[in-house]
Amino acid sequence: MLLCGPSGSGKSLVAARSGLPVLRLDDFYKEGDDPTLPLVQGSADIDWDHPESWDADVAVEAITRLCATGSTQVPVYDLGLSARTGEETLHIGRTPLFIAEGIFAAEIVERCRELGVLADALCLTRGPVTTFRRRFLRDLKEGRKSVPFLLRRGWRLMRAERTIVARQVSLGAHPCDRDEALGRLAAAAAGRQVRQETAA
Repeated sequence: MLLCGPSGSGKSLVAARSGLPVLRLDDFYKEGDDPTLPLVQGSADIDWDHPESWDADVAVEAITRLCATGSTQVPVYDLGLSARTGEETLHIGRTPLFIAEGIFAAEIVERCRELGVLADALCLTRGPVTTFRRRFLRDLKEGRKSVPFLLRRGWRLMRAERTIVARQVSLGAHPCDRDEALGRLAAAAAGRQVRQETAA
């Protein structure tokens, strides 16, 4: 299950409430000294909301490995440092379904579908003002970046939110609120469990 949506839309909360194993796609960000990182137009700020700031190939490899073996190595990423600080093993065992969540999840919908590993793709939407407030308070609490950077980014993302959602939907993600997302996740998990038991 791919779970996307604007930064601050509640993806991590929905993933946690689902009870399913979670692969954090934000851990596949490029490091801050990577020369391929994109910049915000007309600014010296790195554009961490641009898909090119993220390593889609490595993320897809991790997803396919989890589907095939139930285990994969994933980077540990420190958003405040803009750096990978280690690596850990994610085990999902024999569970028939897991969530891969992050702001760039929609970018790999088609690749996951072609590989035969996609159960569903959801895009969380909560409205620009609500998302701005949640994102700013979260990022401030976690010390992700400096306050001026967070305000500049927050204002830019709030103005662009409808465009962001429209792009993710065009890439194959179904737009929904928190309750619908949890319902679709529960239904998909139940369906996979039944098919797994029938096959056994």
